[in-house]
Amino acid sequence: MSKKIIVTDKAPAPVGPYSQAVEANGFLFISGQIAINPATGTLVKESIEVETRQIMENIKAILEARGLSMENIVDTTIFITDIDFFPAVNKTYAEYFKEGGAPARKTVAVKDLPLDARVEIAAIAVVSE
Repeated sequence: MSKKIIVTDKAPAPVGPYSQAVEANGFLFISGQIAINPATGTLVKESIEVETRQIMENIKAILEARGLSMENIVDTTIFITDIDFFPAVNKTYAEYFKEGGAPARKTVAVKDLPLDARVEIAAIAVVSE
C-alpha cells in the first residue's frame, strides 16, 4: 500500500497530530474539518450556517489541492453538538451537491467538538475508479 499526504494552505492547518487528507488505494480520506478560517486561523461561529459553509469550503479546498471536486465525495460523516442544528446544517450542506448526487452520509450528535466547534465534517472521496 502506498499513501500520499495532501496538504494545502487554502484549508486550516491541523490542530493535532493528523493530516488534512491522506490518499490511499484510490480514495482520499479527508480529516474532520471544523470551521476554522485558513486565512486567520480562527474559528468562525457567526451562525450554524456560516460555520457549516466554512467547513464545506475547507473540504472543497482540500479536494481541489488534489485536483478533485465535491462530486468525487462518496461518503461524509457529520458531527453536531446539538441535534436541533440538523435542519440548518443539512440545508447548507445540500448547497454543495448537485440534485441527486449527494454522497452517502452519517450524522451524529456529540457532546463536544475541538475548540468548541458546533459542527465537524469528515469526507471520503474517490480518486480513481
